[in-house]
Amino acid sequence: MSNPPADAEARRAIPPVICYPEDTLSKPDVAGYRSAFETYRKTDEVTVAPRDAACFRLPAGGAFRITSVEAPQVGDLNIWNADDLSERFFSGKTRALHGTHVSTGDRLWSSLPFLRPLATIIEDTLDWYGLDAFGGGVHDVIGTRCDPYTGRLLSGDDYHHCCHSNLSRALADELSIPVTEAELHVHDVLNVFMCTGFTRDTGQYFMKASPVRPGDYITFFAEAPLLGALSACPGGDCSASHSSDEARCAPLLVEVFEGTPPAGWTPAEPSPYPRTHGV
Repeated sequence: MSNPPADAEARRAIPPVICYPEDTLSKPDVAGYRSAFETYRKTDEVTVAPRDAACFRLPAGGAFRITSVEAPQVGDLNIWNADDLSERFFSGKTRALHGTHVSTGDRLWSSLPFLRPLATIIEDTLDWYGLDAFGGGVHDVIGTRCDPYTGRLLSGDDYHHCCHSNLSRALADELSIPVTEAELHVHDVLNVFMCTGFTRDTGQYFMKASPVRPGDYITFFAEAPLLGALSACPGGDCSASHSSDEARCAPLLVEVFEGTPPAGWTPAEPSPYPRTHGV
């Protein structure tokens, strides 16, 4: 829309600065987590039906695993502090700290003013994927859950099995509250198994066929008592469409495990920063 200045290329060539360097973050002992997890026992499991969602709970020090079964399938994950739903997964800060896509050793951070890890990824059978030639990666924290409001905005159609709707209904059933109340707790998600990125020419969010296959899984260690909700996305493997009944969809399996956490482990504490905002 406007003519570039004479020094346009020089401005573009200025190197970037990482906003939130991870150097000062304590590194999770993934080997210790995994060693402890080998002794855990399965205490619960939930099968999330295609184009639907389900909730699950686990204590601090427990673990949960999401597994693709039957066919390639992506899922939208919400997690809350089970004792206080005002503390929930903060996808934006997780993205700022760990990058656009998360994998083994990364943590899912909670909302302000708590800002603590709610869960740590200790296993990921897709951690080999990295970033492909299109800039696509797996398990993104850049996209939002598909929702009927955006569907109405873009197409004028109404679709009632978007992940936002699925998560709202599942949480309402879990808490025995109206869906309109539960909806206010639903938040931006971890797009489990979804392969996404931004186009290099227009910077638009894209999806492509997920590399997930039946048997692939991702395992999380609970750093706090968790209430989780997972939606089996109506887009299936998200190779062509979402928010419709056209894609082939499959269930997802959530397994909950409990046992003795690693030696010396304690639940993550909320941020010690004073809530007076420094005044």
